[in-house]
Amino acid sequence: MPHSLKGKFYRTAIRPALLYGSECWAVKHCHTQKMSVAEMRMLRWMCGHTRKDRLRNEIIREKVKVAPIEDKMMENRLRWFGHVRRRPTDAPVRRLETWGTEKVARGRGRPKLTWARGIEHDMRFLGLDEGMVTDRSQWREMIHVDF
Repeated sequence: MPHSLKGKFYRTAIRPALLYGSECWAVKHCHTQKMSVAEMRMLRWMCGHTRKDRLRNEIIREKVKVAPIEDKMMENRLRWFGHVRRRPTDAPVRRLETWGTEKVARGRGRPKLTWARGIEHDMRFLGLDEGMVTDRSQWREMIHVDF
């Protein structure tokens, strides 16, 4: 079976199962790393290679035409953020943005990673602004990741 067909199967059946609900996750770096490792294991297996072959991840991704899973996770989060932000402020989904975060006494140490902080990080990484959300087609174009 050609690599392009295997890549298409991966993009349509496997990756959506891996990323189910990822738009709502508050993802730490360790979670992203585990997803990336799992993805590369599958892609290597699909191509018939092992780690002993010492092929770079980029070469394998190029063969099957698959974008890194962390980029797709970011795209999903930002797409959901745009959807939520375009809703009226009294919509239930908008009211849930702040629900449960007020009046919470937190313990010692680093603050917990929240979905909102993850979105802020993603937007800073891509150089986006919250005001850009209002134009849906432009927003989709700016956050889109090929493959």
